[in-house]
Amino acid sequence: MHQIFIPILILLGFLTSNGDQSVPEILRNTFISAVFVIGFMFIVGKRVMTWLLHFSASSEVDELFMGSVLFIVVSAALLASYMGFTYSLGAFVAGMIIAETKYHHKVESDIAPFKDILLGTFFIVVGMKIDILFFIDNIGLIVGIFLIVLVLKTIITYIVVRITSSHVLSLKTALAISQVGEFSFVIFAVASMGGLLERELESLFVLVVIFSMVVTPFFISRINRFVAYVTRFEYLGLNTSAFISRKNHVIVCGYSTIGKFVAKNLDVLGAPYVIIDNNPKHVQEALSSGKEAYLGDMSKLSLLEALHVESSAAIIVTLDNIEKKRAICEAVLKHTKDINLIVKVATLEDKENLQDLDITSIVDTKVEVGRLLVEKMGSCKMRY
Repeated sequence: MHQIFIPILILLGFLTSNGDQSVPEILRNTFISAVFVIGFMFIVGKRVMTWLLHFSASSEVDELFMGSVLFIVVSAALLASYMGFTYSLGAFVAGMIIAETKYHHKVESDIAPFKDILLGTFFIVVGMKIDILFFIDNIGLIVGIFLIVLVLKTIITYIVVRITSSHVLSLKTALAISQVGEFSFVIFAVASMGGLLERELESLFVLVVIFSMVVTPFFISRINRFVAYVTRFEYLGLNTSAFISRKNHVIVCGYSTIGKFVAKNLDVLGAPYVIIDNNPKHVQEALSSGKEAYLGDMSKLSLLEALHVESSAAIIVTLDNIEKKRAICEAVLKHTKDINLIVKVATLEDKENLQDLDITSIVDTKVEVGRLLVEKMGSCKMRY
C-alpha cells in the first residue's frame, strides 16, 4: 500500500516545479519517473544497500552498522534531491529498501530510540497545527470529508480485494484500512510548501486526518463484530476465558495442508491443542472438522498473553510466509524464552533466515521427506 506514496510525491514535485506543463505531460513524466525510481530501488539500490548492511553487520560494531543506516538514508535523500525530487521521497525509498532486506529487524531495534524521539516530535508539530476554534467552526465539514473518504476507500478497497478473497475478508480488510493514513501529513506539507495548497485548506485537511486518527482505535476494535452482524458470519475471535487455567496445550499456528496433518497426528496422540490462523477460511474449515480454532495473528502480544503461551507444551508454526513466520517467532521468544518452538521451513533460504533465532527445532520438509524415503527403503526387502 505504501508504494503509492512514491508516485504521489513525484507528482507533487512535477506540479510544483513544472507549472507550465499540461496535465498529460505531467502525468506522463510522473509515470516514467515512478517506474525509474521503483526499478532503480529494487534492481540497484537493494543490492548496494544489502551489501553495505551485511558488511557493517559482519563487523559486529554497532556504531558502524548505525552509521551505515544513516548514510543510506541521507544519501538516498540527497540523490533524490539531485534528481529533482523531494528529500522525503529519497528517505522513504531508502526505508522501503531496508525493509526488503533481512536486516530490517536489527535496523528497527537499533533506531528505536531515534524513532521514539522523532515520532514524538512529529506529533508535537502536528498538534501545534491544530486550531481548536477552526475545528469547532468547521466540525460538520471535517466529519463530512472524513465520512466521504471512509466510504470511498472502503468501496474501492473492497472491489480490489474481492477479486482474490472472500466477501467477509474483503469487507474486513476494506474497513480496516478505510481511515485517512498518516502519510497524508507529509503529502499536505509538501503540497503546501510548493504552493499547491492554501494554508487554510491545509489546516482543514490536517484536522480531517487528526479526526480520523482519533476515531480509528474505537472503530477498528468493532470491525469483526460489525462484519459478523452485517454478513451473519460467525465471529471467530478468541475467547480468552477458555485459557485462564489451561496448561500443557499445543498451539498449532496455521491450518493449511501441513497444519491439517499436524492436527491429525495430535489427535492420534490424544494431545490437547488449539489452532490459530489469520485466514477465516482455514478457521472455518477447522471448526467444521470439530477442532478448537480461533482467528488471530500470533505475532501480536495481546494474543500471546490470551493464549498463555508460557504454559503451553509447544508451539508448532506451519505457515508458508517467511516474514510472518519470523515475526511470530520473534514475538513468541520475546514473550517467553522457556518455550518449545517448532517451525516448518520449505527452503534453505527460509532456514537461514531463522538461524539467528533461538528456535527449539526447525523442520525442513525436504530433508524430512528424504529421510522418510530412505527409511521406507530400509524397511523393504532389498533385491539385487
